[in-house]
Amino acid sequence: MSLSRILVKDGGFGTQMTVHVGNAVDGDPLWSARFNATKPAAIINTHMDFLRNGADIILTNTYQASVEGYVNFLDLSVPESIELIRNTVRLAHIAKERYLTECYEETKIMPENIPMIIASIGPFGAHLHDGSEYTGSYADYVSPKKITDWHRVRIDACLEAGVDALAIETIPCQVEAEALVEMLCDDYPDVKFWVSFQCKDDKTLAHGEDFADAALSIWELLKERNAQHNCLAIGVNCVHPKYVSSLFNNLNGDRSDAEKVPLVVYPNSGELYDVVKGWMGREHCIPLENYVPEWTQLGAKIIGGCCRTYARDIRNISEAVRTINTLMRWK
Repeated sequence: MSLSRILVKDGGFGTQMTVHVGNAVDGDPLWSARFNATKPAAIINTHMDFLRNGADIILTNTYQASVEGYVNFLDLSVPESIELIRNTVRLAHIAKERYLTECYEETKIMPENIPMIIASIGPFGAHLHDGSEYTGSYADYVSPKKITDWHRVRIDACLEAGVDALAIETIPCQVEAEALVEMLCDDYPDVKFWVSFQCKDDKTLAHGEDFADAALSIWELLKERNAQHNCLAIGVNCVHPKYVSSLFNNLNGDRSDAEKVPLVVYPNSGELYDVVKGWMGREHCIPLENYVPEWTQLGAKIIGGCCRTYARDIRNISEAVRTINTLMRWK
C-alpha cells in the first residue's frame, strides 16, 4: 500500500490522557489500559484531542491491553477481557464520529482526509510489566509460537471491532517482528499494518540486533510473500528523537527515492526518565517538528509522537507536515 501523502499519527496516549485523569496512569500494571474499563469518556476525549490537533491516524488504547492483564488486575473473565478490547476499539470509533460531526457542523462539508483508526499492538513484553519491552530479553526464552499465539487474541479482537490497520509497535527484538509478519502473511493476508521497533541507540534494537538489518529482513520477507503492499511502513517508536536520523540513514541513506523503504517514526519528546525524579529536561528538547523535513527526506511516510508528547506537539508536527505535503503536490 503506497501512501500518497505524509500522514500524521497521534502522540503519547498515556501522556495526553493525564489531562483528563491526572497522573494515575504511571506505575499501574495495566498503564492506560485500565481506563478502557473505568473511564471510557477519558479515552474518547483523548482521541478527540489528537484529532482536533491534526492527527490523520489515531491508535486504539490497546498497547497494554491483554487477557492476562484484565483477568489478573480487573478480575474479568477471559470472554469479558476480549470484549473489553473490542469495546476499546469502539471508543476510537465514537471519537472519530464525534470529530467528523464537529467538522461538518463548523464547515457544512466533510473533511477531505478521513482519519484512520489503527490498532495498537504492543510487544509481548508489555504485559509482563517488568520493563522487558525495552530489552527484548524474553526473546531468549519465549518461543516465537508462544509470542504469536499471545498476540493473536488481541489482533482478532481488534479486527472484529473494525480497524483500518495494525500498528505492530515498540517491538524490541527481531524475532518477534519476523514471527508477527509471518503470521500476518499466512493468516491475515488482507490486513494492512506497520512494524516499528524500539531502539536503544542510533544503530541497534533494544535487544541488540542491527536496526537496518532487522528492517530489511522484514521488507525482504514481505517481498518473498508478495505482501509488501500490505505494509504501510517499517520504522521506530518510543526512541529518543536524536537517534532517528542515523537509524533511518543506515537503512535508506544510499537508496534512491523509488527504492526507499517507507518509514514510520513516532519518538518520545526527548526528555530523559529518572526513576527517582521522573521525566526531566523538557526545556532542553528540540521540538519534534524541527526534525520533520529531514525524516521525510529519508523516507518517513507516517510521523507522530510517543511518550511525553501531547496534542499540542501533534499540532506542530501537523503544520510542518502540511507544508511538506503542499510542496510535494506542486512538484
